[in-house]
Amino acid sequence: PLNSDNMQKVSRSTTIPIATGERSYTRWGYRELLEKQSIAVAQPDLCLCGGITEGKKICDYANIYDTTVQVHVCGGPVSTVAALHMETAIPNFIIHEHHTNAMKASIRELCTHDYQPENGYYVAPEQPGLGQELNDEVVKEYLAYVIK
Repeated sequence: PLNSDNMQKVSRSTTIPIATGERSYTRWGYRELLEKQSIAVAQPDLCLCGGITEGKKICDYANIYDTTVQVHVCGGPVSTVAALHMETAIPNFIIHEHHTNAMKASIRELCTHDYQPENGYYVAPEQPGLGQELNDEVVKEYLAYVIK
């Protein structure tokens, strides 16, 4: 876990909002950061923090301390759509991360829907579930086989 005392010193010595948390794997990793108000923006990564349920708990915990949330999105199209859903479900959402990986053709074609911002905004999916499906034809190209 991050050193909340050092983060607090940094946070209090600048007007730039301090964001962190993409490597905190549960809500307990955020406890001291939030209680000491060491950060302005919590960044849970839904692929690392225990999924959507734990991510929502982190967002709710941050909201108690008036801390905004920017879901960390560095993966592919499934993590992007999961983040979009989370961001529409929380009151303390501030900004969506659009990583350069999301623009690579090899990543964009992995799923049936290519969620990209238009004029600086995303449209939240309305399909059932996450609103995303793997593109089986493309996934076949990346299959790895282990020969024993």
